[in-house]
Amino acid sequence: MKTLVGIFTAQVAAATAYRELRSLGIHGEGLIVLTPGASLQQLEGVPAEEGEQPGMGKVIGGVIGGAFGLAAGAALANLVLPGVGPVMAIGLTAGPLGLGGAAAGAAGGGALENLLTRGLPKDEIFFYEDALRQGRTVIIMVSEDDDLLSQGRQIMENNGAESLDAAREKWGIGLRDSEKTEYLGPNENHDERLYRLGFEAGLDPDLRGKVFADATGTLAERFPRIYQEESFERGYHGAQRYYLTLQKKQ
Repeated sequence: MKTLVGIFTAQVAAATAYRELRSLGIHGEGLIVLTPGASLQQLEGVPAEEGEQPGMGKVIGGVIGGAFGLAAGAALANLVLPGVGPVMAIGLTAGPLGLGGAAAGAAGGGALENLLTRGLPKDEIFFYEDALRQGRTVIIMVSEDDDLLSQGRQIMENNGAESLDAAREKWGIGLRDSEKTEYLGPNENHDERLYRLGFEAGLDPDLRGKVFADATGTLAERFPRIYQEESFERGYHGAQRYYLTLQKKQ
């Protein structure tokens, strides 16, 4: 399976793109939407019906579903992600990237990665989270058809989507500003490229929250030639500080 990702600043633009993508015959398992759903206060204020997962409410689901042109009662998943908050999801309840009914009401630090890593690179998960943290909407199209993917890319671009690569680069520039002292390096031996690789490695769902000593086995396997480099290790430590800060902001 190949994936195409579009990140939208405006939910209305994402909704238009979603409807146009569906018109190509892309449904269910081939089209996933992640969008900020509501504030925690709003979620807590919506009464759950008997048998309904905590935090899910027809009011919120109806608003999100209506915006994207979904039929009444359409399945929506509700995720509560550390450092992000409540997220509504379309398309996670079926198909190669979904986990059936387990998607509804999923919560906790592993929720998004558990739901999405079937077919998607783990090193991309943080960038989906970062987009959601900024109040943006993410659409993920999954297909083996290159022509469909090309049409999907055009639809996303026409509706103002930013590509995952562009979002990643923009995040890197922001990182350089926020981590300026470390990123630019305290000495002549600093390697900016290795620092960023170590930083991104530290945000991998399997590694974030782990001290470097506890992560060396995985790092040695994934980055055998560079994980012991000083700049890489400092980047990894920077990622752990950064992620801890995000968790405190939730």
